[in-house]
Order: sequence, then C-alpha cells, then structure tokens
Amino acid sequence: MKKYDFDLGIFKGKIYVEGVFKNASIGIKKNKIAHIGELTPEKCLQSVEFENKYILPGMIDTQVHFREPGLTHKEDIYHGTKGALLGGITSIFEMPNTSPATINEKELNKKIKIAEKSSWANFAFFMGACKSNVSKLNELEKMKGCAGVKIFMGSSTGSLLISEEEDLKIALKTCKRRVAIHSEDEQRLVSRFQRINKSNGVREHEKWRDPLSAIISTKKVLKHAKKYNTKAHILHISTDDEIKLLKNKGKHITSEVTPQHLTLFSPDCYHKLGSLAQMNPPIRSLKHQLGLWEGINNGTVDVIGSDHAPHTIEEKNKEWPNSPSGMPGVQTTLSIMLNHVNNKKLTLQKLIQLLSENPCKIYNIKNKGFIKKGYDADLTVVDLKRETIIKNEDILSKSGWSPYNGMKLKGIPFATIINGSVKMIDGKVFGKPNGKTIDFN
Repeated sequence: MKKYDFDLGIFKGKIYVEGVFKNASIGIKKNKIAHIGELTPEKCLQSVEFENKYILPGMIDTQVHFREPGLTHKEDIYHGTKGALLGGITSIFEMPNTSPATINEKELNKKIKIAEKSSWANFAFFMGACKSNVSKLNELEKMKGCAGVKIFMGSSTGSLLISEEEDLKIALKTCKRRVAIHSEDEQRLVSRFQRINKSNGVREHEKWRDPLSAIISTKKVLKHAKKYNTKAHILHISTDDEIKLLKNKGKHITSEVTPQHLTLFSPDCYHKLGSLAQMNPPIRSLKHQLGLWEGINNGTVDVIGSDHAPHTIEEKNKEWPNSPSGMPGVQTTLSIMLNHVNNKKLTLQKLIQLLSENPCKIYNIKNKGFIKKGYDADLTVVDLKRETIIKNEDILSKSGWSPYNGMKLKGIPFATIINGSVKMIDGKVFGKPNGKTIDFN
C-alpha cells in the first residue's frame, strides 16, 4: 500500500505567508500545516486546486450568540456553526447569555459537550460576569474551553449585568486574561427609557441608547482597566467619539467593530428594515460610521466581530420596544467585508489582521491565525471576483433571515478547511462536524 507524505495537498492558490501573497502549495498532515512551498499531487493522499483564489489563515469570529442551551428555537450550535462554515469562518467564540447563563464550571462544560458533537467550527465559550461570581473570575477564566470573561455593563439580551462601578472594578482587577465588554452605561439607559416616545417606534432606539450612553461607559472601562493593567476588549464600538477616546488606549486595551456598524447607517436602515436593524449598541448616523472606518484605517480598531445575535422574524416583528435587539451575521461577515475590500475601504491584508491575526494575538490563541509550519490547518479560501446576492433562503441560521437580504456583493468565501479537512467548497458542505475546542497559550 502506497505511503503518502501528506494527507491533503493544496495547489494553485495565492497563499498569505508572512505578510505577502505567494504562489506556493501547502501540505497538510495530521491536522497541521506540514509544508509550504513546492509540492506534487503524487505525494498527497488527497489534493485540491484553488486557481486564482486567495488562501488565507482561517477566519475567526470572536463574538457570536448561538442561543444553546435554552433558546434553541432561534439558533443552536449546529446551525450557527454551519452558517459560519459557509461564511468562511473556521473558529468561533460564543457568548454567555444563554439560558441558563454561562457563569460557572457546570454550564461551561455543558456547552463544550454539545459543541464536541455538533460544532462545524472550532469553538471556545466566554464565562459571563455577574454579581455572584465576580470575585472568582480569575479561577473560572482558566478553564479549558474558556475564551475569557464577558461583561455586560448595559442590559441587552438576557440577565447578565455588571452595572455598579464597584463590581466593574473588582472584575477588572480580578481577571488576568482578556475581558470582553459590552460598553453602555446602565444608569443612563434606565433614566432615558422613561423619556422615550414609544409612538415613534424603532427610530427611537438610537435616541434612547444615545452616543453618551456608550461614551460614559467606555470612559469608565478605560479608567479602571488602565489602573489595573486589565486586558480589556471593548466590543461593537458604535461612535466616532469612542474611536477618538481609544486612540490613546495603551497597550493592554483593544477594540472591535461589527460589519453592520460599518455597512448600515441611520436613519436609512430604520426606514428600510424597521426593527430588523435594531441592535445594541444601535446602528448610528453616517458621521459615526465614517469615524469607525477612520478607526480601522488608523489602527484604533483591532478586530471585526459579527455579534451574530439571531431572533425569529416573529420576535423581531413585535412593536418596539418589545422587539428584541440583535441580528444574524456569522455567515455574511466575510462576504460583507470582502465587498468593502473590493470597494477600496480596506486592503485584504488589513482584513486578515482584523479577522484572524489580531484575534489570535489578543486572546492568545494557540497555533492559529497564520499559515505557518506546525500550525493548525484552518484555512479560508476567498474568490475576490465572484459576485453574489445575499438571500434570506440561503441563510443557515435557524432564524432564517439577514439584514442584508437582496444586497449585491463582490467577493465570496469559496472554501473552508477546518482541522485539515475540506468542509466547504463553493457553497457545498462535506462530511460531519469536526470542530475542536480551541487551545490558548
């Protein structure tokens, strides 16, 4: 029986190695990248060609809500990660606001067991911070499969909340690993809610959760995180004011922006989409969107995260403010951002930093984020020239819709390779889920 040097050979694509694109081949053995350079198909048990495509390190989405356990009528790990797979995402970090919330060892292990059987992508889960576990976070964050700690400073979807400044200080002082933060000021949200005009409907959403709600909160994070040298990661930045604040964030503090804040803007999105455009923090005006793009181009923004937070159409169609906040996004994030690459808003190299390299550096992910010998064979292949139209019927999320329905884009995720196995080519999914728990240094 013939012996092969490699389990899989990848040929004819432009490979992103050490900051440049090279015409080279990749040999994969035992789920790892074993060779980069010249190679012949005879040495490989299987081979695949990606002519004129770009082969990137696996894309990582560090902010998704897959609703399992407890809320699986709108999403679960199986469907969420299958959507990720179609979207060129090889690894995900899932958020703790499930039911019950992920606030202890038992609930984290429950999620890991589900994911080991049903996740198409590699996975880790955030530990949620709350009043009852705030002093134990430094122990909980060390658990295998834990991505770090998540703090909700403003109430969003679910019951997790650290709204008192004293509790925030304890959490930021206690945690040694990365702390991901939903930054809106709860006191301001509560007081402003008394004054909203409900008859205006969802257009009132961005007035209620105004820029100052985010700015006050982010100033608190900066003050305490700098004092305690906390590795704080501020999620879904939505205002140009925060981008200005974060220019002097220091070496430990990082930030993230969503594709929807870079693509949709008010009032246009609320006229067209109604409550389908509702999320926390809200989609804001073009002025704020331009500020976020400035933050991407000057290096203030470190990561793109989808904040995939699906709800059913029936739930979203409730009259505001009873309609829940959040929208699906894990399947469309890379396509939306590749369209921005084609529109010269950012380079492909910059996108690789935001969706692969920086998440690995920020969260200390082991053996991912780069095409290097000995690294995990997680690869995302993109076709920059292919055009597509996003359609609700193609969305694999259990929620079954996208805020980008009908949008024409240029640039698609063409193939997804996870742990050395080709799992998706040109919209076709192969085999069974093979996601593994992500390891951290």
